[in-house]
Amino acid sequence: MSPELAVDICRKAIQTILMCAAPMLIVALIVGLLVSIFQAATQINEQTLTFVPKIVAVFVTLLIFGSWVIKVVTVFTIGLFDLMVTL
Repeated sequence: MSPELAVDICRKAIQTILMCAAPMLIVALIVGLLVSIFQAATQINEQTLTFVPKIVAVFVTLLIFGSWVIKVVTVFTIGLFDLMVTL
C-alpha cells in the first residue's frame, strides 16, 4: 500500500464522517442558538432548557436522515472492501 493510497483512504473516511455528522450538528447548532436567544430575551437561566430541545431535535434529525447516513457509510465500506480485494 502506497502512502498516497493510505492518505486517500483517510481523506475519504474523514469526509464520510463529516457528511454523516453534519445534519445533526447543524440542527443542534441552530436549536442551541434559538434557545440561547429565547433565554436571553426572557432571562430564564434553566440549564435543562438548553439540552432537552437539542437532544429532541438531534433525534428527529437522525430519524429523518438515518437512512441516508446508512447509505453513505455502506457505500464507503463497500468501496473499502473492493479496494482490499485489489491489494
